[in-house]
Amino acid sequence: MAAPPLPSTRIALGISYAGHGYSGWQSQLSGQTIQDKLEQALSRFAAQPVSTVCAGRTDAGVHGLMQVVHFDTPLRRESFSWVRGTNTFLPPDIAVQWAQEVPRAFHSRASAVARRYAYVLLESPVRPSVEAGRVGWVFRPLDAAAMREAATHLLGQHDFSSFRAAECQARTPVKTLARIDISRRGPYWRFEFEADAFLHHMIRNIMGCLLAVGQGLQPPAWMAQVRDARSRRVAAPTFSPDGLYFLGPVYDPAWGLPSQAAAYHWLP
Repeated sequence: MAAPPLPSTRIALGISYAGHGYSGWQSQLSGQTIQDKLEQALSRFAAQPVSTVCAGRTDAGVHGLMQVVHFDTPLRRESFSWVRGTNTFLPPDIAVQWAQEVPRAFHSRASAVARRYAYVLLESPVRPSVEAGRVGWVFRPLDAAAMREAATHLLGQHDFSSFRAAECQARTPVKTLARIDISRRGPYWRFEFEADAFLHHMIRNIMGCLLAVGQGLQPPAWMAQVRDARSRRVAAPTFSPDGLYFLGPVYDPAWGLPSQAAAYHWLP
């Protein structure tokens, strides 16, 4: 008589990756996505198929400092074994940062109460070289005060249709944007965003509009006009994905998960 199957355990992982060599997070037939590479590595380490669910899908070229995924497995392994074993089979630009057993009630996407992104931008008359693919770039000087004023028009709950990609599959364009912080260190600008959820290309479209204001092409009040128009046709073009980083989801502290990746402080 066959032995009954072992009960499965739910494991959460924190993943970091450089996104410019991949076609985004979500699995595709090409196999050239972060999810494909991660699941291949997990399956090799576990010696059986492993399917993952992520906290938030990222687009092609977008980086992740703490993507969180979960999966169910009957295997029993120490946390450090999931980290080291999976990393053995991952390419050098993707790495598991931590692993933790979590209750079955935990869901990497549904349990997240917010999500955070950062956009790193180089202001320079010369395009980036060693930072190519890792920072966005503008050659015109930017006005911090004007961009911060424009950003205030986006805070709170709004219909963000003007900042939504045509192929976005979100059920509603209404999101709550809790925070936009704009800071500068030398030639590098850092824009941080926190919301309950984001639409497809939402941050890159907001960045295009913020930079139009920062370069003096539009006044700060124009941002409110774009917001209220609820149409992509009135907004600035979608900005480059190069400097966009998924900082990670925000969970209730009761889950006991790390709040940020070790690589977080690497950003300018």
